[in-house]
Amino acid sequence: MAEIGINLPGLVTQLVSFLILFFILSKLLYGPISKALDGRSTRIKESLEAAERAQQDAASSAERVEQEIAEARIQGQALIAEARELAGRLRVTEEERVRADLESLRERATEEVRRERDGAIEEIRAEFANLAVDAAERVIGRSLDAQAHREIIEGVLQEGLARDGGDR
Repeated sequence: MAEIGINLPGLVTQLVSFLILFFILSKLLYGPISKALDGRSTRIKESLEAAERAQQDAASSAERVEQEIAEARIQGQALIAEARELAGRLRVTEEERVRADLESLRERATEEVRRERDGAIEEIRAEFANLAVDAAERVIGRSLDAQAHREIIEGVLQEGLARDGGDR
């Protein structure tokens, strides 16, 4: 083998050295490196599973949040509708109260106008009776019984008013 450039004792020595080194490295380094790589592989798998779980949790949380937002919107719309209904009822109640107040004021005003009219008519009658008595005294030239004359005038006035359709 020397012809091809191989030294047999050197080859055997290198082969034995290689086997010893291989045996030492496989016992001392291959086991721990293999365990470290297996451990790392396990941690990476666990991390990926945890990330996937976190992603699923986030998706379900987002779904729950969307559901809660939708429920809150529905509740808000219900509250708004209830407030509008309450405001409508309050407005109707207030309108009815104002109408009743206005009707009461109108009735009181009508009654007051009627009383003032009746008072004015009575005052005009009394004044007319006094004027008629004064005119009759001047025409006749003598004094008449004022009370009897007023009663006659009142009777005539009542007949005239009844014929014209009542009080004006």
